[in-house]
Amino acid sequence: MSGTESPVLAVLCGGQHPPDMQPIEQAALVRYTDATGLPGALRDADALFVYDFLSTAVRAAWPSANRLRWLHIASAGVDPVMFPALRDSDVVLTNSRGVFDGAIAEYVLGQILAFAKDFATSLRLQDERTWRHRESERIQGRSVLVVGTGPIGRAIARLLRAAGMSVAGAGRTPRTGDPDFGTVHASDRLAECLPTADYVVAVAPLTEQTKGMFDVTAFAAMRQGARFINVGRGELVVTGDLVEALRSGQLGGAALDVFDTEPLPVDSPLWTMDNVLISPHMSGDFAGWRTALVEVFADNFRRWLAGEPLHNVVDKRLGYVPSS
Repeated sequence: MSGTESPVLAVLCGGQHPPDMQPIEQAALVRYTDATGLPGALRDADALFVYDFLSTAVRAAWPSANRLRWLHIASAGVDPVMFPALRDSDVVLTNSRGVFDGAIAEYVLGQILAFAKDFATSLRLQDERTWRHRESERIQGRSVLVVGTGPIGRAIARLLRAAGMSVAGAGRTPRTGDPDFGTVHASDRLAECLPTADYVVAVAPLTEQTKGMFDVTAFAAMRQGARFINVGRGELVVTGDLVEALRSGQLGGAALDVFDTEPLPVDSPLWTMDNVLISPHMSGDFAGWRTALVEVFADNFRRWLAGEPLHNVVDKRLGYVPSS
């Protein structure tokens, strides 16, 4: 960014403004807006901060972005803003990679422990004041396939390895000797490695190639009784196929933090399945995460003003930040 005039920054924030924006407000003309006001806020704006990272309003408002040079989204996933006009434009896209890695890894470990130690039944029996001795499973030595080998996938792999689990990955580039995954299988040959895992963790970015990758074929390829954990995107999964795999016993359980329709409809059969653990898209939301998101944006904003290289630049053809 160059020139003497203050840049114009549009901030899509819905009903909640981002915290700690004062230093940015001193360096730019900031227009806070919801989806309805976004077309007006984008007109003559130099940059856009999509703080409301689940909103899909940018696509409809895009014709008003006559001067936009940079778009930053407050999430690791960029699919809400990945539409053809943005992909084909010169606008630089950055994300908030790195903020949620550790928290999501802890969530995955927690859900694996919840399955192995059957905490749901313990809580149910406690509510009933019923004393019933049971045996639980060990997680040490159990095998995990992490589908998605970006920073979040790596954080998951490191934590699960530290807990004594055997971890492999599935990604675009197959390899051996990876420091976190050991072996990385080719994701386009997923059905060949799914049968090896007691737990399958979905954390892949949502792209045209990964949409619906967990379908009836994938679930049938899994080891009978395996558990499935989705902390990536709901659209990675064909929900009807998942429900059938759970009902039939092909899958032993599922921990789901993301869904193809959010909020999850009240009539979804997933709500009442004993072998399903549901959370409302919160696996990465630790205390202070909103401030952390603004800190990532503020660092890139400083770089942008100074004309320095930006962090977390998304390859818009791939749909994610390439690994170094």
